[in-house]
Amino acid sequence: MRLCDLPHHDGSECYTTPGPYSLGDRIEVRVRVPHASRADRVRLRSTPDAEPRIVEARREREDAGATWWVAELSLDNPLTSYRFLLTGGAAKYLWLNEAGVWSSEVADAADFRLLTGPGAPAWTQSAIGYQIFLDRYASSGEHREPPSWAIPQQWNDPLVDDPETGTRQFYGGDFAGIAKRLDHLERLGVNLIYMTPFFPGRSNHRYDASTFEHADPLLGGDDGLAMLVEAAHERGIRVLGDITLNHTGDHHEWFSTARADPDSVEASAYMFGETPNDYVSWHGVPSLPKLDHRSDWLAGRLYGGDRSVIAKYLDAPFGLDGWRVDCANTTGRHADVDLHHHVATSTARTMQRHGSENWLVAEHCYDSGSDLQAGSWHGAMAYQWFSRPLWSWLQGPGTTTLMSELELPELDGLAMMSSMRSLGGDVPWQARAGSMTMLDSHDSARFRTAVGGDPRRHRVGVAALMTMPGVPTLFAGSEVGVEGGSMDTCRVPFPWDEGTWDTEQFEHTAAMIALRSERPALQRGSMRWLDADEHSVTYVRETHDDAIVVRLARSGVASGTLDAASAGINASSDVVMGSARLEHGRVEFGPDAEVTVLGAR
Repeated sequence: MRLCDLPHHDGSECYTTPGPYSLGDRIEVRVRVPHASRADRVRLRSTPDAEPRIVEARREREDAGATWWVAELSLDNPLTSYRFLLTGGAAKYLWLNEAGVWSSEVADAADFRLLTGPGAPAWTQSAIGYQIFLDRYASSGEHREPPSWAIPQQWNDPLVDDPETGTRQFYGGDFAGIAKRLDHLERLGVNLIYMTPFFPGRSNHRYDASTFEHADPLLGGDDGLAMLVEAAHERGIRVLGDITLNHTGDHHEWFSTARADPDSVEASAYMFGETPNDYVSWHGVPSLPKLDHRSDWLAGRLYGGDRSVIAKYLDAPFGLDGWRVDCANTTGRHADVDLHHHVATSTARTMQRHGSENWLVAEHCYDSGSDLQAGSWHGAMAYQWFSRPLWSWLQGPGTTTLMSELELPELDGLAMMSSMRSLGGDVPWQARAGSMTMLDSHDSARFRTAVGGDPRRHRVGVAALMTMPGVPTLFAGSEVGVEGGSMDTCRVPFPWDEGTWDTEQFEHTAAMIALRSERPALQRGSMRWLDADEHSVTYVRETHDDAIVVRLARSGVASGTLDAASAGINASSDVVMGSARLEHGRVEFGPDAEVTVLGAR
């Protein structure tokens, strides 16, 4: 059966009563059942208090392509799981859940999920993020004496593909340099900066903090941070900080006190063995001692109180708009201890008290669904259900890896679609919308390198980033075609000489950002797959008042066609980008366009 003929439901406004939700709410959930998969009966199955409950759905309306069914769902728990059973007619016996449509029995693991509570702030729906590795974006030119750990570099000096040296190369990017280059972000259309950590450390990445009490003087200190945030806010650009709740550096003032005095409160914040030199660290790296979240003192100082580090930088004079939490997946977890949810919910409560518009996003490189609970992280970095499938479809020749030692499979368009659905099957819709989607980051190879240097595939990736659910976030330099094949060589100083830019890539990226910023369907709409083959995928994003059809082709392919009624495409659709025509109830896509966008309503 064609993808556009399959039943569909998701957590968007077209299918679900809009949130936020409270415990005990009763809401309506809808299923779109195309005529090709017509059913005689639709039932809703939920599991309040882990006990199955069946509710009959009723036919609500019918349009040219489908019948809409609606049922009432009771939100009896902070996380409500549910799915639909379609029987009779062409459907015969079909389960519909987050991962797809199944003609056999399925487990609850990939059920649709809804969360009670406030969720991600509304502004994230229209946010376009831009990650800045602080040492590498821009320098004000102000001279500051490099620390003893640093290897000073000129801006255009090459990166060394070796962690021991690469983490010590010091290029001198700072807060004032970023402030001077905000024009570039406005020109691109970005409205959110995500900065890597600004705390002092003994590396250029600063994930090995030596204190949380102030911003690194090498970056311009507290005054420089406050100035940058104020300058960004004046232009309508929000700023997200980056903090590690999992570990500190081994030169952190707390750790120094803990090693010197095993009876100190600081000692309770780490996991020591028999001696001060015997301690748990992140991945066994001695310079990154792991924090022990059984410590009440640590909770109050770091994330769980109004005088905590988390709270401090949300308040004046800094005014950050939220936090990205590094190594969130391992935070609070070691051996038989698992306080992960406690840390996440405590951090979220602190942030809520210091501003309901603050965004909390977790670094999570693998299956994050079970950690995206009510009152927890608003979302995660979507490596698993977005980046990995997309890389697997668009990657160039040779072995490619992403956030893992294992190589990626080579996928066609249909397998990519299936991977996105299955890998995101346990992610609640609100969390997916509040997650950070990326083509690459400071922890991966550059996307341009991953696709074998192919500009077309890079542009297709940008189009996917800007038209799929989540908060699209670019790594600085991606918009001009920067390359890098490893975690160390991806952290390239921004090439401010425009003569070195891939200008077509910049213009395409800016155009896709503008489209995302203009169309409600791309910001908060549903996500329904229409077609997929080896080299192309087609999907539609919809709200009540707007719809966008997107077709992505990784190489020149034969013209594709879609039945407009089955796809739910309005006959008055207009071509926003690429080449297509709608004639006699069918959409015909041009054979060479890498990105085709239709305004379908």
